[in-house]
Amino acid sequence: MARTILLTAGGTGGHLFPAQALAAELGRRGHVVELATDARVSDFGKDFPARAVHVISSATLSGKSPVALARTALKLGKGLMQSRRLIARLRPDAVVGFGGYPTFPPMFAAFLGRVPSVLHEANAVMGRANRMLAGRVTAVATSFPLVDGDDSQFAAKSVRTGNPVRDAVIAASGRDYVAATPGDAFRLLVFGGSQGARFFSDAMPGALERMTAEERARLELVQQCRPEDMERMREACDRLGVKAELASFFADMPERIAGAHLVLCRSGASSVSELSVIGRPSVLVPLPHALDNDQGRNAEVLAKAGGAWPVRQADLDADRLAALLGELMAAPERLAEAAKAARAAGHPDAVGRLADLVEHVASGAPLSALAAHLDQGGSAS
Repeated sequence: MARTILLTAGGTGGHLFPAQALAAELGRRGHVVELATDARVSDFGKDFPARAVHVISSATLSGKSPVALARTALKLGKGLMQSRRLIARLRPDAVVGFGGYPTFPPMFAAFLGRVPSVLHEANAVMGRANRMLAGRVTAVATSFPLVDGDDSQFAAKSVRTGNPVRDAVIAASGRDYVAATPGDAFRLLVFGGSQGARFFSDAMPGALERMTAEERARLELVQQCRPEDMERMREACDRLGVKAELASFFADMPERIAGAHLVLCRSGASSVSELSVIGRPSVLVPLPHALDNDQGRNAEVLAKAGGAWPVRQADLDADRLAALLGELMAAPERLAEAAKAARAAGHPDAVGRLADLVEHVASGAPLSALAAHLDQGGSAS
């Protein structure tokens, strides 16, 4: 039976990528998908497979002054009214939220309108907006075991689905990892996402200077840089004789990950999920200063599986980065084992499991039977 499903996600890649994966799967199953998000969608949502994209007023809680709080409350209130009108017009069978404060108005509107809802938590620690919503939704879909007591608090409605990855990631996961033996070209991929690319542009030139001439000669660097950092990164690579491809955005990032011998990046939920599904070893540098340390917890999950080496940003100076890169370049067997471990930790079936959960919730059926079935690795489809 075809249903209408309203997805809602903050307008950044970390929130939109899993929503995009679910939208594609629901479309394959014959359902109609609509998306509610914020104005940032123009950067990441051009190819989102939805019948329509609805921009909802929103704001992130920042600052404690009465003026800032009042401004945020007004925007969220406006977003709630927009969302209630949207839900009344679309009459969705279910609403699915992917985190971030832009999801709050549509998800709360679903609660007020008694529309079945699913809240997806991509990280190992539940975000603040999701924590406020979790008690008001039909089901909570998780990617990792939740920390800080959230697993037990929402156990009755929690279902482990994994974090959905885009179709391009699934396609790239078919490429086997082939280690670079000493003397071979060594492909290093470096990216930091919308918030974290600046650090790597600051750190890499000094690290490249400290690497040996032989290591630099082997290196084939692919790095995401902010536009304002591009010139100095290019100058450093040219001066040191490092073969490099630099860009502010790579549309084919899953293929870039699959082609890398080692990845140096942040540990956002989407990055960790894609690294594990594709099966590539990584040095993970969690974004510092996050209130919930969500990236640090994500990195720990992949590190415990044996697929990554987490390093705090404060500890990663040019000397340590150069030494770590040199050490791993000289250890192809170690990298191959990490690649194998990362892939074993991946959940390529996550999008199917989440789509099963959404269909089940939309049908109005009890959650317990499906949750037990999925926990055993089954599929409802």
